[in-house]
Amino acid sequence: MHESVSTNNSLLSKGMLAVTAAQFLSAFGDNALLFATLALLKAEFYPDWSQPILQMVFVGAYIIFAPFVGQIADSFAKGRVMMFANGLKLLGALSICVGLNPFIGYTLVGIGAAAYSPAKYGILGELTTGDKLVKANGLMESSTIAAILLGSVAGGVLADWHVLAALGICALVYAGAVVANLLIPKLPAARPGLSWRFTPMTQSFFHACKTLWLNGETRFSLVGTSLFWGAGVTLRFLLVLWVPVALGISDNATPTYLNAMVAVGIVVGAGVAAKLVTLESVARCMPAGILIGVVVTIFSLQHALLPAYGLLVLIGVLGGFFVVPLNALLQERGKRSVGAGNAIAVQNLGENAAMLLMLGLYSLAVKAGAPVVGVGVGFGVLFALAIAALWLWQRRR
Repeated sequence: MHESVSTNNSLLSKGMLAVTAAQFLSAFGDNALLFATLALLKAEFYPDWSQPILQMVFVGAYIIFAPFVGQIADSFAKGRVMMFANGLKLLGALSICVGLNPFIGYTLVGIGAAAYSPAKYGILGELTTGDKLVKANGLMESSTIAAILLGSVAGGVLADWHVLAALGICALVYAGAVVANLLIPKLPAARPGLSWRFTPMTQSFFHACKTLWLNGETRFSLVGTSLFWGAGVTLRFLLVLWVPVALGISDNATPTYLNAMVAVGIVVGAGVAAKLVTLESVARCMPAGILIGVVVTIFSLQHALLPAYGLLVLIGVLGGFFVVPLNALLQERGKRSVGAGNAIAVQNLGENAAMLLMLGLYSLAVKAGAPVVGVGVGFGVLFALAIAALWLWQRRR
């Protein structure tokens, strides 16, 4: 009990370092596994429109388990919840390695990720408080994006070398994450003793949804982060098809290099946001959100590698500056009203519903034969308009 108090005094406490390491390995595995599995689909001649379906089964797990994972995160020591979740990811990766249908294996990884997310963000509010929470989110996001950077590249490069070896290395990384979780201090459960019956659990979750969506500040955060992550995951799959069309390059590695440029930018943007934005000045991040859509539109029209790299770094910088303050706002307000675990579970439902919708529309557009450059331009324009509408609504409040 006293350990949670002592960890609040330092952003680089033993607890924060252990959480950051576990998050890095888990996120590295997620991103490497995605590109290794995409290479497996390509090698086994699955159609192009099935690629977003892989992410949709992952996202579907978040949505189905959303009513339960917040309570799980708040009912047990969050470090142990993270360890169990990474164990599920390990099982999913191993199942793909041994030849199970990749969509089934990736669904298991999605279930693990759904359980992992409320715990990894909820524990930040137990390890640090106040304005340090924004800095802790910046550290978490920087760790995550560094993992995206390295994991994405590793997945593509290793898959070009040997697909099965790439999948096996992903499983080893998840095993490392499980070990790192053991080093996280066993903090007391935030809300022990809650009912585990189905009806009270779902009622509790939907009450949390209602509470957060009716509050102006938390609704603002939920809409903003949902739009951002829905757009981000769609951009990742757009790059896989955009690279051969716009640049004439057909390997597995180049789309991962381009994704890595976004990751580099987000690390920078997250750091800038931690220094310039507080919980009282969250609206400063909104112009960056609008500019994301503008830059995506410009990027979609490129036909040379160098400007593509530069524009993707800029998209990342804008993205990090946009999303980190919104995450911190939701955690702080949610912790006081419905519990941090429930708040993140509600956020996951919104973000993954947005991902499912955007990926579904993208998959339909690809299946219908829409030109990938046109899809990119339309995507950028719609995102800029959506963020502008959200900002206008918030200012009128």
